[in-house]
Amino acid sequence: MFTAGLRRLPCLALVGHRGLSLFSSSGPSNWNKVVSDAEKIVGYPTSFMSLRCLLSDELSNVAMYVRKLVGTQHPLLNTARGFVYDSRNNLQMRGLVVLLISKAVGPSQASSDLLVQDMVSGIYPSQRNLAEITELIHTFGNKIAVLSGDFLLANACTGLAQLNNTKVVELISSAIGDLVQGIYYENSSNTADNGITDGIDIGTWEERTFLSHGALLAKSCQAAMELAQHDTKAQRLAYNYGKHLSLGHKLNSDLQPFVKSVDPVSFSLSAAPVVFHQQSVGQERWHQQLQQAQTSRNMLDYSKLLATVKSDKGVSSAVDLCCFHSNKALEAIQAFPASEARSALENIASAVTKF
Repeated sequence: MFTAGLRRLPCLALVGHRGLSLFSSSGPSNWNKVVSDAEKIVGYPTSFMSLRCLLSDELSNVAMYVRKLVGTQHPLLNTARGFVYDSRNNLQMRGLVVLLISKAVGPSQASSDLLVQDMVSGIYPSQRNLAEITELIHTFGNKIAVLSGDFLLANACTGLAQLNNTKVVELISSAIGDLVQGIYYENSSNTADNGITDGIDIGTWEERTFLSHGALLAKSCQAAMELAQHDTKAQRLAYNYGKHLSLGHKLNSDLQPFVKSVDPVSFSLSAAPVVFHQQSVGQERWHQQLQQAQTSRNMLDYSKLLATVKSDKGVSSAVDLCCFHSNKALEAIQAFPASEARSALENIASAVTKF
């Protein structure tokens, strides 16, 4: 049961429905606006945290200007574009969430007056450092790691050591291990024949997605509470918010090709709607459908396969699961004091259900 006063998301009414009609009234995503509004609450834009860790302040200021030009086609902006946008062309939000949850919960009763005096905009310097480390590790796990992964990871580890908190080091170190394991699973799926993921049910999908997309944010949120000397209950709630927000965000990303007109049509065969569909129709029927979608050149006709997946309940099931994780994220932060920062966290959790 959700706690009293928990915001009910409109998409909860979608349970049991099928077809794309359930997305007709959702309207354009307001994700970028939600992130931009939230950035103002914590004092500065977070989308260049990874750059801030790597570059001088002067170059970081230049990068902030480049952000305005990132939509252009100038070849010199390709590198900057990789820092600003993730795989969904959305502003990075992991460091932002760490800062927001730090501000929303505030200092603990165990915090000394001297420690509280060090806070800026309701956030400890160590929590801001943690947010930057989180973005740095995410960048390490991204495609750019092919060129600079060792350097990024070394900087992240140095920053962790400077936090002088053994538990935080253990949490973030384990998140790095989770990330590496999750990337291994993803690469294994991508290199399989036609990307087919036999035997992968939605439970396994969630477990693997948490490793590659959720563990870092969940454990960073928990670590932020540890740095402020909050108890295990607050740490657990922060962890749950990060976990469910990440899973909801990934579900939203997986659903995009199925709810928006994209040309050319392309999607991963390990995307959540496909996994739901595969689980629903069974392995034998799924292989038949894959064969029917083969072209004369022995390639998959993704347009045909998209129609096949949309004809069953895979898409609506993925929507329902996205709404579930969004609501679980909202539920996790209801125990925190009502504030501008908590409202921003609620808006972010709600935004993952906008398609």
